[in-house]
Amino acid sequence: MSVRISVVHDAERAASTLADDVRRGLGAVPRSLPPKWLYDDRGSALFEQITRLAEYYPFAREHEILRDHAAEIAAVSGASTLIELGSGTSEKTRMLLDAFDATGQLERFSPVDVSESTLREAAAAIAGRHPGVAVEAIVGDFTLHLAHLPRGGRRMVAFLGGTIGNLYVEERSAFLGALADQLEPGDSLLLGTDLVKSADRLIAAYNDPGGVTADFVRNSLRVLNRELDADFDLDSFAYVPFWDATLERMDLRLRAEVPQRVAIPGAGLAIDLAMGEEIRVEISTKFRPELLDRELAHAGLTVASRWTDEAGDFALTLATKAEA
Repeated sequence: MSVRISVVHDAERAASTLADDVRRGLGAVPRSLPPKWLYDDRGSALFEQITRLAEYYPFAREHEILRDHAAEIAAVSGASTLIELGSGTSEKTRMLLDAFDATGQLERFSPVDVSESTLREAAAAIAGRHPGVAVEAIVGDFTLHLAHLPRGGRRMVAFLGGTIGNLYVEERSAFLGALADQLEPGDSLLLGTDLVKSADRLIAAYNDPGGVTADFVRNSLRVLNRELDADFDLDSFAYVPFWDATLERMDLRLRAEVPQRVAIPGAGLAIDLAMGEEIRVEISTKFRPELLDRELAHAGLTVASRWTDEAGDFALTLATKAEA
């Protein structure tokens, strides 16, 4: 059983990045926060709860695709190294690992996540389940540390859960371009994307009756209170999810219920929020296959195969690095 953990994440730099993001996002109008600050340990635990909610279909639909097509994905990719970005507990990836293991072709698994504790636990579990596979885990931010991905052999990078939809269009372009630059001809990307569907279903998926999603989104303010000594009163904000039909994305916001002044000493910032003013915390873009194909092609990636669940709600797309 071989496990190696590389820590490339710099906590001090992350704290500085948080302050920069807050000054840039909350110091402007309209106000916003990058969604990555939702995922501290508490936020990650809340998101795990969300994935189990009946209303939140993406997790179950992606799970269905992997259950039904993991063996085909392994065969089409031909990969000997599987890399997972934003791996978390690597729960869904275990179906891929089992399928790769059955072919005898998998030599190495490299999960990448910013949470060291979660990554260490998942890496140990996977190494125990797949003793013939070298586990090379990377504690890092997939938006910053792509250059640290392991090299050699034929690689498949898995980016699951529809996380690509949390990036704005210019961020998606930059991310896909940077990832493609790290790939060699023959390497591939397995990308999970939620597909466009009715507004009613989408809003329901992000507005559960138990308020778990609302608590998850408010957690971004808890992070600022803890890390930057801010004084946000979480109870004075309402959670507001809505479907932006023009940009075809869910937009998750917090709305100030009363006028308030908020101090954020760690960012050297104080902001005045009017009653009804909103802070955008996360987006979740929904895709049409033709749009996704264009974005991948722009990055130099060619679609090889695509799989959907039976209902056509979610897609896994395998795209390969074009030959030079």
